[in-house]
Amino acid sequence: MESNVDSAAVEATGLCFKYGQRKVLHDIALRLKHGDIVGLVGPNGSGKSTILKIISGILDGYTGCVRIAGRDVLEMSRREVACRLAMVPQESVFGFPFSVLEVVLMGRHPHLAGQAFESRADIKIANDALARCGALELAPRPIQELSSGERQRVVFARALAQQPQILLLDEPASFLDIRHQVEIYDIARDLALEQGCAVLTALHDLNLASEYCDHVYLLSSGRVLADGATSEILTYSNLTSVFSTEVYVDINKVTGKPLVVPLSSHLANRHKQTCEGRFRSNN
Repeated sequence: MESNVDSAAVEATGLCFKYGQRKVLHDIALRLKHGDIVGLVGPNGSGKSTILKIISGILDGYTGCVRIAGRDVLEMSRREVACRLAMVPQESVFGFPFSVLEVVLMGRHPHLAGQAFESRADIKIANDALARCGALELAPRPIQELSSGERQRVVFARALAQQPQILLLDEPASFLDIRHQVEIYDIARDLALEQGCAVLTALHDLNLASEYCDHVYLLSSGRVLADGATSEILTYSNLTSVFSTEVYVDINKVTGKPLVVPLSSHLANRHKQTCEGRFRSNN
């Protein structure tokens, strides 16, 4: 890795955090460069969402340091952070029946600089974001009338309307069908390639991680166990160890990237014996 801090969009060092007396992050270090998609993978409770919430400024009270473009995030105003960084949470709750367009326009607020109302340019940016997410027809509808999948696409459009340099995604495809999962991550990849956006995403789908991430951090119990290219990290030994379940790992013949398939219990023992036998013969 490069040693120049200024080249990193986000850098976290020595990151520790507790919920009450329960320590959930242990000395986390990670680095995110502009133009890269970096994945956080690991079991439930491994600390993925907590890391994203700390970087976004939602959580404080941590020890360690988070820098955005070389600046300590604690020294930046909320508006400064929001002008650079947008986050799509796992699930969003709206207590008021905003229209979809009003929700997406919330992404423009950091850029209004004291203006009372959004301009025509802001409205165009919001509509363009909705169109990019395949949700323009939802614009006049109340956000509370939407399905979970539709709502998630709208929240993603709100993040796009924010025009961030850094995009944090916390399981953004959880409520989406296969088509919209691919569309969301295609957009993220386009932002990274075309605009140099730095994307940090927590995700459970290891095949999405394999397809879209340039680099992954494998987490367990609040610690980084390994990080590197997906081909180096999404291996049989790593995944069976961290997830405590049997998986089949091969190379996807279309993409050339790791393909991960969880195995049912009646196949697991047979596959485990095969893998152990292969390991012994190779040593």
